[in-house]
Amino acid sequence: MCGIVGYIGSKEKKSVIIGGLKELEYRGYDSAGMAIMSGECCSDIHYFKAVGKLENLSNKMSDFSSEGFGVAIGHTRWATHGKPTEINAHPHLGEYSFVIHNGIIENYKELKDELESQGVKFISQTDTEVIVHLFERYNKTAKSPFEAYKQTIARLRGAYATLLITKAAYGEVFFAKNAAPLIVAKNGDEIYFSSSDASLIGLGKEAIYLEDGVIGHAKLGAIEIFDKNLKALQLSFTELPKDKGYAQKDGYRFFMEKEIYEQSQVISECLMGRVKDDNVNLEVSDDIFEGIDEVVLCACGTSYHAAITASYLFERIAKIRAKVEIASEFRYKEPLLKPNSLFIVISQSGETADTLEALKIAKEHGLKTMAICNVDNSSIVRLAGEVMLTRAGIEKGVASTKAFATQVICLWLLSLKLAKLRNVIDEKTMLNELKALRNIPSVVHFDPKLQERIYRLAKHYLHGHGFFFIGRDIFYPLALEGALKLKEISYLHAEGYPAGEMKHGPIALADDGLYTIALLPSTLLYEKTKSNVEELAARDANITAISPVEFELSDDFIQTNTYEHPMSEFFEMMIVLQLFALEISIRLGNDVDMPRNLAKSVTVE
Repeated sequence: MCGIVGYIGSKEKKSVIIGGLKELEYRGYDSAGMAIMSGECCSDIHYFKAVGKLENLSNKMSDFSSEGFGVAIGHTRWATHGKPTEINAHPHLGEYSFVIHNGIIENYKELKDELESQGVKFISQTDTEVIVHLFERYNKTAKSPFEAYKQTIARLRGAYATLLITKAAYGEVFFAKNAAPLIVAKNGDEIYFSSSDASLIGLGKEAIYLEDGVIGHAKLGAIEIFDKNLKALQLSFTELPKDKGYAQKDGYRFFMEKEIYEQSQVISECLMGRVKDDNVNLEVSDDIFEGIDEVVLCACGTSYHAAITASYLFERIAKIRAKVEIASEFRYKEPLLKPNSLFIVISQSGETADTLEALKIAKEHGLKTMAICNVDNSSIVRLAGEVMLTRAGIEKGVASTKAFATQVICLWLLSLKLAKLRNVIDEKTMLNELKALRNIPSVVHFDPKLQERIYRLAKHYLHGHGFFFIGRDIFYPLALEGALKLKEISYLHAEGYPAGEMKHGPIALADDGLYTIALLPSTLLYEKTKSNVEELAARDANITAISPVEFELSDDFIQTNTYEHPMSEFFEMMIVLQLFALEISIRLGNDVDMPRNLAKSVTVE
């Protein structure tokens, strides 16, 4: 996810911006840049950009200093429109202004066409560049530069957190926020901006966490903020945390906990620009789907569970055969590969060795290849024929959460794209799928009372001889994922099974020391799964039912919401299983952010 830092004051601005961006490195990025206006009346403008790590930007600026009063803005970019190049890195410039931006401007193409028809020349492939050119166009006739900025923001549709500096407004920073984080902080007369308070600790003393729809401007010692109706808002500051570790975790106890709560935001970012009124708009070429009659999905661990989930979606929605391979097995099995297969690898890091080797095998056999990945410029991304980025940001927790969620979203989108190209989906079904997709950020935006309830239940599961997680259809790979989450951080034995397979051997283990976590969605095979669970209950297994429908034989019951679409139930149950693993681990005194060989016991409150 992109990072934003801004500053108004007399400190060495290069140091403030670089230092702030370093604190945001955990969010992930592929390029960085900054613009500084200083000197008499801020008349001198300098800007620097670099691809890769912040050290590259810092090295470019090694001979530059900016003492004295001025303003500066800096940005780390996570590519959405345009490849990671210096030209596409922020800040973007006009004739006398610079802008940085997080998010996606959904109507950038029509704005760009409009500006180009008036003679404006664009140099980047990004959506962001339209902001600075639109501003300079309006500034020709507006009463003031801030009025021009208001007119500019009023034209934007989509998500944005943006800072703009201009020679036309001495010593000022213009800012606006909608569906992307932005904070304004102060320390005396000095003003700071950031997309996370992690970069503000030790600099600002108090901050305003901006709400969606606001717009404002700031100069030394003064901040003005307006709501979406342009009504001036009373400034309400909050004292910033003093501990940087706390700030990076945004007040959560563990990174895993923070990342569970982030899933609504990262799924929104994953969907941005990809879901249209009646279709999906993906950044992959249609050519890669031509002539294929099979999809092969290859991955490891959590990504493998996303692949199994996708196999149901490809066959059910796109009516194409889907095959799933564990990468660590695939690379050694001398696989028979068909030339008409599309080979899709899935990896959070893009550096998973087995998955990378599997991709190389597919390339050697001449297959069309695609990567679902979270890290641009990774080895898998560079090697794959086409790439779809999950936009999940860096995961610091040991157990993957938001990466899994965004992988499933990307694969769902791909199944719809392929269904449309194969002409096997009718308009009504497509609209229902898109409606369900748009609703997923709301589905995973859960009430903290759910976590409190699971914490209270967690004390029931600290003894016994293991866990069975069971489900059917897409809820089978979700059961696998729930078991994996629990194993990774609680170190308790857990297994995921297809519910219908329990009677073929595993049911022999059923007794009151075996905890069965049963996924019972109302939209998919409810009666079948219920029957499987009843067989376990008859053998005294301890049953925890997760369902919108109360199950009378359950020892514990976690009620979920009622939906019309199975994938909505899938994502809500995903949240429940992640919290279930987290809270049991906390009850056991584990540090869930550390691998077992490094973890130390923590105090449980």
